[in-house]
Amino acid sequence: MRRIDHIVLTVSDLERSRRFYHEVFDMPVIDQQTNDEVVTLRCGHQLIRLQTVGRDQKALQADKPTVGAADLCLVSGDDVNETLHHFKSYYVDVIAGPVTKYGSEGQMTSIYLRDPDQNLIEVAFYKNK
Repeated sequence: MRRIDHIVLTVSDLERSRRFYHEVFDMPVIDQQTNDEVVTLRCGHQLIRLQTVGRDQKALQADKPTVGAADLCLVSGDDVNETLHHFKSYYVDVIAGPVTKYGSEGQMTSIYLRDPDQNLIEVAFYKNK
């Protein structure tokens, strides 16, 4: 395999989650791939799709789509302190960090938060990247 193309998060409220990922993480919404059942956002070269548990059961999806079961890491190109300030301005609680971790590109600094559905979101900062 070469890379991840997209991931799908199961959420309880499409609009609330769209606002969160669009505003807090500055992810553009891809209107051509968004409808009443799915919201698609761009995250770098990848996509994050949001769906609800009640999505059409004929859709190809996980066997048991579950709200709040995801744990993912997003890489930021911004400064850690600026990002912490940005999160504070949106009333997003950082639950851990900054801490040193190791990711796919080596050592990084990470902070952790939860999205509106309690998915764990790690935001990673690589030096000189």
